[in-house]
Amino acid sequence: MISSALKPAVTRLINPLARAALRVGLTPNSVTILGALGLIISAAYFYSKEEYFVGTLVITVFALSDLFDGAMARISDKGATAWGGFLDSTIDRVTDSAIVISLALPLIRDEDLLAYPAVVALVTGVLIPYIRAKAESFNIACSVGITERTERLVIILVAAGFHGLGVPYILAIGIWTLAVLGLVTVFQRLQVVRKGLADS
Repeated sequence: MISSALKPAVTRLINPLARAALRVGLTPNSVTILGALGLIISAAYFYSKEEYFVGTLVITVFALSDLFDGAMARISDKGATAWGGFLDSTIDRVTDSAIVISLALPLIRDEDLLAYPAVVALVTGVLIPYIRAKAESFNIACSVGITERTERLVIILVAAGFHGLGVPYILAIGIWTLAVLGLVTVFQRLQVVRKGLADS
């Protein structure tokens, strides 16, 4: 997975910045909330106006805050907290949905058939983490899947950004890829839960 492969390098890069943020008085939770607000507002504003390239650049900057809050929590005196982890996970669902919804609304407005796979991508994006959380409540490990959150985010932002540069069909490719991979991942996780419950 992209996220797993790049994690050590990314951690080395952002840890000094995370320490600097802690020194100026920021907390991991405040970074989580501010980053989420910035992302949601940016997605709603730029994508609704179909300014896809600039919007994607701004959204990416705010999306990177998700890296900082985790790093800040790990190296802070208090360390990672259960509330911080819950807040971060919940807000991830909101921000991911905000991006897809903001892309889908102009498609719906224009009666573009691409709106349908966009809705599938939205629903599967919510189902994937829900299934994992529900599985873990049954003590079933369920982190399997063809795509993790990082991959899904990269797919949709790259597609939207290049669409803004005028690359033909790239938004359709991105949305359809997200929808199909989301369905596959949902199916994979359902199979894991089904097997785990059958064996229990």
